[in-house]
Amino acid sequence: MAKTADQSAPAQQYCGDIAIVGMSVNVPGADGVETYWHNLRAGIESICPLAKEDLLAAGVSETTLSDPNYVPHAALLDGFADFDAEFFGFSPKEAAILDPQHRKFLEVAWGAMENAAHPPESLKEPIGVYAGCGMGSYFYFNICSNPALVDEVGMFLLRHTGNDKDFLTTRVSHAFDLKGPSVNIQTACSTSLVAVHYACKALREGECGMALAGGVTIDMPQGRGYLYKENEILSPDGHCHAFDHRARGTVFGSGAGAVALRRLEDAQADGDHIWAVIKSTAINNDGADKAGYLAPSVGGQAGAIRQALDAADISAETIDYVECHGTGTYLGDPIEVSALNRGLSRQHRCDGLLPYRFGQNQYWPPGHRRRHCRAGQDLAGSETRRDPPLAGL
Repeated sequence: MAKTADQSAPAQQYCGDIAIVGMSVNVPGADGVETYWHNLRAGIESICPLAKEDLLAAGVSETTLSDPNYVPHAALLDGFADFDAEFFGFSPKEAAILDPQHRKFLEVAWGAMENAAHPPESLKEPIGVYAGCGMGSYFYFNICSNPALVDEVGMFLLRHTGNDKDFLTTRVSHAFDLKGPSVNIQTACSTSLVAVHYACKALREGECGMALAGGVTIDMPQGRGYLYKENEILSPDGHCHAFDHRARGTVFGSGAGAVALRRLEDAQADGDHIWAVIKSTAINNDGADKAGYLAPSVGGQAGAIRQALDAADISAETIDYVECHGTGTYLGDPIEVSALNRGLSRQHRCDGLLPYRFGQNQYWPPGHRRRHCRAGQDLAGSETRRDPPLAGL
């Protein structure tokens, strides 16, 4: 039997490398990748002090403000409530019901495709979406507190049409007519990087031709400080001093980011701008190998590092820059360095701290689900071959 043209053509061989071809970010102090990189390069800390009159206007009581443990600092996301409803196909009322996290992720998802020069109709293969978001506090503060709206629309539709975590990615797929896998990822502070892991896996397995991966968190209400409590993760002075002797805690913020990923060979064939190449990813879990549920683990982190090195088939000696979680706590930072030392030194067959340069994202306080912007910092640095300073160190 004669073979058809499709049967005769050799199957495309892929090496497994994944190209980052587009990215978009909106974080405190930066509404785009260029501004974000400028801030990083300049060592700008985007956690800012809040004026008393602004805090009072935001609903903070005089009693709270007078508390000696109240920290009037925040990482504010300018324009978090802005949204071009018509562009994304929403009525004004639908947009008002939609959680700002869903709105913002729609924006960065589109921005990543636009930055990649690959709108949905440009690709024959399906486009997948992998992402996660933070707690939907908008639903409780703004939707449930409006009884007229609840009576008119109904609690079920209000929650399911635009406020539940479960519908973040499928909302994007519906808005842009994307027919690849659409999967929500929820792994706390690792959510966005785990989303990248599964997006890469889907690309390698041929489930999609391009994948969007990222995450979003918008804390509500905005414009308020917080109460510092001993032995908790929050910073007593409103600053994050990762890997510094002053490290006593972090400051949470808000933001969103997404990357567009393709198989390296496909990106090269189409002449895409390639920001960086992902050789491998790895995930695991600490299990019970740690002091407590919220504590980090040297063994778990070191194991993930070794898995990633083995999957990429590269030596630790080829790595000269490590982007860290950097919680800015006296417990978390030493454990992270110890884990890096253990995970990387196995291949070096040496003792002592390895001579790597470290980076930490000082804009988005660590410990929240915004790891995609750590990837954004790396990408911006790789493009200019410059390493940013570490604010707070």
